[in-house]
Amino acid sequence: MPLTLKIQAFPAAGIIPKEFTCEGADRSPALTWSGEPEKTKSFALILDDPDAPGGVWNHWLLWNIPVSTSHLEENLRPHGAILSGKNDFGKSGYGGPCPPRGHGAHRYYFRLFALDREKLNLPAGASRAELDRALAPHILATAEYMGRFERK
Repeated sequence: MPLTLKIQAFPAAGIIPKEFTCEGADRSPALTWSGEPEKTKSFALILDDPDAPGGVWNHWLLWNIPVSTSHLEENLRPHGAILSGKNDFGKSGYGGPCPPRGHGAHRYYFRLFALDREKLNLPAGASRAELDRALAPHILATAEYMGRFERK
């Protein structure tokens, strides 16, 4: 069974509810997954917007999610071993969809990575480029879930 990622708050390729965006409470949605490879030792998560005017915009970077975890609760605040990187809003943690008004619908990709390593050697607040370099040699499987959002 392949690694799969699900978000109950909206259907795949559907509209992300405002409560999970800058026009609402800006809370992260709950995520669940299953089907990780047998040798998985941890997970990482990236949420980005490839439709941003200046190129890919990073909204959420998480790593060192324990292998015993199969879900992230709504409005997650990293705790324990889970570390968060700096998003492109300049903050640690989740920054919800917030495309420029009138720019049309943007796609937001939640990507979950199953890793062969229990912990990545990265400090909290690391950048996307640092996370990408640390992830690359350790990815066993990837799952993706996309939602859309537009500010009018």
